[in-house]
Amino acid sequence: MIKLPLAVLLSLSCFFATAATIAQQQALTYLTKLTDSQTGIGAREAGSKKAQDTADYIIQTFNNIGYQVTEQHFTFGNNKTSKNIIVNSDIDKKNTIVLGAHYDSTAAKKGSLGATDNGAGVAAMLAIAKTIKNHNNLDYNIRFIAFGAEEVGLQGSKHYVQSLSNDQLDNMIAMINFDTIAGGDFVYVHSAHSTPYQCAKNQTNYNADTHIRSALLSASKKVLGEKKQYIIHPEYPGYPAGVTGAWSDHAPFACAGIPIAYVESTNFTINGKNGFDGYSQSTHPALWDCFDEANNTACNRQTESKWGNIWHTEFDNLTKLSKIFPKRVNNQVTDSVTVLIEVLTKAEQYFSVD
Repeated sequence: MIKLPLAVLLSLSCFFATAATIAQQQALTYLTKLTDSQTGIGAREAGSKKAQDTADYIIQTFNNIGYQVTEQHFTFGNNKTSKNIIVNSDIDKKNTIVLGAHYDSTAAKKGSLGATDNGAGVAAMLAIAKTIKNHNNLDYNIRFIAFGAEEVGLQGSKHYVQSLSNDQLDNMIAMINFDTIAGGDFVYVHSAHSTPYQCAKNQTNYNADTHIRSALLSASKKVLGEKKQYIIHPEYPGYPAGVTGAWSDHAPFACAGIPIAYVESTNFTINGKNGFDGYSQSTHPALWDCFDEANNTACNRQTESKWGNIWHTEFDNLTKLSKIFPKRVNNQVTDSVTVLIEVLTKAEQYFSVD
């Protein structure tokens, strides 16, 4: 064993700490550019000019990092158009891990600027991709995908999965979905529901395996510590512990037989409008007409209109969120950047990459 001088060890430690810090700061810069209506893009409804502006920004960012970009165009609805934006760390490597995040937003008429849903996910993904570009000795390919038109029926992810050949599906060893990774009271990591989603035409191919979820749990504990690590939600009616519904871009992958993990910030302990389904994101009183702390639900379930929601509401913008939750969004975004850099650069330590 070669013992390095203390000065060298300290230098290496500072180098890796600096690299992580740079990635975290870069994510916050991307988040502002994507979601601030004054200095950035703002609301990005699927099929709109702003959504196209967002796609252009993501493409330019990937190009500036040094990636070769593939644009996958598709149509949806009444002849509206969108695109998926795809880059690879090493296309020549057989096995592929996907990190995906949708870039469209919704509820602009209500004042939503899509800061948490899903500017945060895209910003973190871009920062991670920039860091990964410097890791050229990995034994697997990492594919970053910015999905279009998620808010109108998962159009981008469905189109992407349907475009894959059987060989490409066989070589895909994991899909990690970043959707609303910041804003809620807790940051969870889910696996696909144990009951197959409706998109699973062949239920024998459906994948509800939990090992990718376990990998992110383990990595988050290692790099964030027990107090800040990802968690899994306990069992609730209709939702066994740690599983999620089909409402985001992980669903088409699970239906195609790919093991998934989905990072999401919300609060499953709240008895929300439709029960304990995780749609109510926070107990903060600003997000409720009246919150009953004793019973973790609305004071009046008949008249409540806000239900603790951030996504798809006026509260989904950085200015309001920073007043309600000082530093929460920033901290949660940078935490996920740290976790995924750990997992994606050391995947073989957390799950099989063969």
